[in-house]
Amino acid sequence: MTISVDAYHLMQESGMAAPRAELIRGVIIEKMSKSPLHTGLTFQLRELLYRWAGNRFWVRKEAPLTLADSEPAPDVSIVRGLHDEFSRSHPTTAVLVVEVSVTTESADRELLPAYALAGVEEVWLVLALKQQIVRSSQPSGDVYAESVAFGIGEVLPSLALQGFTLPVSDLFTMQSAS
Repeated sequence: MTISVDAYHLMQESGMAAPRAELIRGVIIEKMSKSPLHTGLTFQLRELLYRWAGNRFWVRKEAPLTLADSEPAPDVSIVRGLHDEFSRSHPTTAVLVVEVSVTTESADRELLPAYALAGVEEVWLVLALKQQIVRSSQPSGDVYAESVAFGIGEVLPSLALQGFTLPVSDLFTMQSAS
């Protein structure tokens, strides 16, 4: 049985959905706890993106996006507009979504079709144990036309955030130093 986004919202309001749950493709999934590696990488990425974005975008951490049949809370998302523009509803798309994967790579990859359908311009899957970032871009229907992996020693240029680049080594060096 699949659950609609509206039904999920009613379940949340009445306390019937777990506090750490997400609606993914019509199914309620309880989120896993975060490892120190996951937490550290998410913090570093959000801080880097926040400093770059200034007040041009709203940089969000683990905040819901309301999609057609899902309401994921990506580790980091960047949306057009400011937070006060979304006081009545969650954003329905994003410029960039970042999912940090320590043990959840396959589950995070399953979110790509929902993000593509919602027109999310770019998705980064941060594969912590492989020390890689996979950039998916150019959404078309429920797929991304381009998917490129960037590893240690490479620089990831964002296609959606003009002018933003991330030296992959810097992200993982920051993390191993902490």
